[in-house]
Amino acid sequence: MRKLFLFLFLTTIGFAQNSKRNYFSHSWNGYELELSTTDGTYFIQFYNAKIAETSFVPKGEKFNLQSHAVVLKTKNHPFQIQENADFIEIKTDELSIKITKSPFQITYFHQNKSILSEKLGYFKRKHEPLERVKGNIVYDSTEVIQFNLNATEKLYGGGARVLGMNRRGNRLALYNRADYGYETRSELMNFTIPIVISSQKYMVHFDNAPIGYLDLDSNKENVLEYETISGRKTYQVIVGNSWEDLIYNYTELTGKQPLPPRWALGNFSSRFGYHSEAEARRTIQKFKEENIPVDAIILDLYWFGKEVQGTMGNLEVFRDSFPTFEKMVVDFNKMGIKTIPITEPFILTTSKKWQEAVDKKILATDSNGRPFTYDFYFGNTGIIDIFKVDGKKWFWNIYKELANKGVGGVWGDLGEPEVFPAAAQTFGGTADEVHNIYGHNWAKLVFEGYQNNFPTQRPFILMRSGYSGSQRYGMIPWSGDVNRTWGGLSGQVEISLQMGMQGLAYMHSDLGGFAGANLDDELYVRWLQYGVFNPIFRPHAQSDVASEPVFRSDWSKNLAKKAIELRYSMLPYNYSLAYENSQAGIPLMRPLFFEEPENEVLLTKSDGYLWGKDFLVYPIMEANQTTKEIYFPKNSNWTDIYSTKRYNGGSTEKINVTTTHIPTFVRNGVLIPYTKVVQTTQNYDYSNLDLHLYYDEKVTSSERQFYFDEGDNSKENNPELLTCQTEIEKKSLFISLESNVFPSKGKKGTIHIFLLSKKPKSVLIDGIKVKFQYDKIAKKLTFDYVVPSNKSNIKIKL
Repeated sequence: MRKLFLFLFLTTIGFAQNSKRNYFSHSWNGYELELSTTDGTYFIQFYNAKIAETSFVPKGEKFNLQSHAVVLKTKNHPFQIQENADFIEIKTDELSIKITKSPFQITYFHQNKSILSEKLGYFKRKHEPLERVKGNIVYDSTEVIQFNLNATEKLYGGGARVLGMNRRGNRLALYNRADYGYETRSELMNFTIPIVISSQKYMVHFDNAPIGYLDLDSNKENVLEYETISGRKTYQVIVGNSWEDLIYNYTELTGKQPLPPRWALGNFSSRFGYHSEAEARRTIQKFKEENIPVDAIILDLYWFGKEVQGTMGNLEVFRDSFPTFEKMVVDFNKMGIKTIPITEPFILTTSKKWQEAVDKKILATDSNGRPFTYDFYFGNTGIIDIFKVDGKKWFWNIYKELANKGVGGVWGDLGEPEVFPAAAQTFGGTADEVHNIYGHNWAKLVFEGYQNNFPTQRPFILMRSGYSGSQRYGMIPWSGDVNRTWGGLSGQVEISLQMGMQGLAYMHSDLGGFAGANLDDELYVRWLQYGVFNPIFRPHAQSDVASEPVFRSDWSKNLAKKAIELRYSMLPYNYSLAYENSQAGIPLMRPLFFEEPENEVLLTKSDGYLWGKDFLVYPIMEANQTTKEIYFPKNSNWTDIYSTKRYNGGSTEKINVTTTHIPTFVRNGVLIPYTKVVQTTQNYDYSNLDLHLYYDEKVTSSERQFYFDEGDNSKENNPELLTCQTEIEKKSLFISLESNVFPSKGKKGTIHIFLLSKKPKSVLIDGIKVKFQYDKIAKKLTFDYVVPSNKSNIKIKL
């Protein structure tokens, strides 16, 4: 953020404009409470039993109804009303709001327990006068909404940061900005989201786009503040009965992430960048020669220009370097490789499209209506006004042309925007008013363009910046230009876990690290081993050190290959996580406190996490680490997927670490699907499915569902839910496999049952005995199965 803006906020003089706020009267507009006070009017309504919205409109202002985040309709949700001379209370079965008339205060309750209250509520804060500086705007006052906090609750949210899981005690700027080469601490990054999440399982979402601050009790006075330069004084309070329920409710409010194309869960070939078509082709050929699976190649800046500087905004194929671009894309598509070119919102004055952009008036302007130009690293530039209909159409036509050439997705870079002076004007407002929603609206125009022009193609939209609700536009976020060091790796779990709780469940990192010329094979391997259990597996880096495993040392290449093969073998499980997220908003990467919500110790930990519900993952974040302390959540027993050693839930163990993999454990007693490793997901056959079960006599029953389809939105997408159940009864293990599709494509493969202490007496599939193998030393049972229709029952007599 501009130094001036930061200085301004740090030298403020607070005063409570509402210190004498008094209740005047109230009325009901259908299911909305309108509450008049000394200095303005409150509007309070419920979206449903777990989401309430409160807006304050100061005297002399009009109610701004536009939300960039919310998509849920209120539907006039009913509630109970209790009124007397002292208070008004409106209640649902879950959430209630009590308005005390004198002294005036609003308090929120979840299941009759107080969770949050306004302290001063809304007020204006005046600032010391500062000299106006060219290119910047000094704000003589800001607007604040202030709350009381419980003294012990932990706080999460505020977007992507590296601060530690509990972010209480920090004052967080809300101004999307890149942090090049960050490592163990980053206070301001590409995604700053105006949301606060409490360990008491409630959220407060501040439904306003302009820049500002979230103060998470930085003065240690049990106070939460939202501060902004302008805009809506609207916030939603959201509650949940579990962490999953809380996130479901938030994503109901702001939108669910659409299911991405299946290939997006594969491996990416990416660097900064491929200078030519020949180099891109050689790289993909190298993956094929090494039998390392890959599904996509990303083209950085050189697809539209030979030089990094001076060419941004060309946005058309640079034929000198990519003479047969269209044929290259077609050839890659036939191989199952998607091509994804980078784009940016900046049109340099030296670019081929500058005059066209000026003539068509699609750029942000100055106060006189002329294109607003300024200098940054890449050259003298303007920026596309995506809030203007003409700007939006012009930009979409670029993407439409690329899609018609066969490209498989979109990369939008520098969308904070990286440089966006306050004096710039857009059709949607000043630069500071729209800064934080620029990437959000950029993703929206691409998503809606695909919906309208390519409805059978699931869009892949890789973006470096976004806002509340950006997930509903299919945004795939990443954690920016992290340093290629152990310090850079150390914060990545925290970033992904925090963003998953804020709806953006596909947050991931440039695997291996991006910034710097650090050639460290151990770091590279550990980062990729961690990446197996990331929503997106995408090694990417500056080109001075190769990001692709095919160009690394034999040692690191071989270990990276094993990691990528594990990633591909888990495709049935991972794709089901993606489907679950699209239906319920639940993140793919989950904090350990999702499993043990009452365990206070886990509320601040991010050294380990859950991949879906059934994998426990502990990345290695230090060089030459030989042991790792592991906590095993208490609700299950867990088994090391490599050694098949079993660990008791609730225990803490120090385990030995090997270079071949990171510590990874699976929940006992549930079926886990795997598939054969393929070169690309185009070769994936989801009717061929291996099932693994780590037997545990204490797990007398379990049920999991797995999702399958053709990986796109075609009419023959063939969606299928496979329900896998287990039951232990009368010295027998029963396995039931049932598809919701009839007739089903069927399933076949091998079932592997680990930790079985004795050879079973028999295995029957639908009443017919089948051959099986039992390894006494490994304590492992294996047998082949076939489910020809939509249901099959397996009985293993122990």
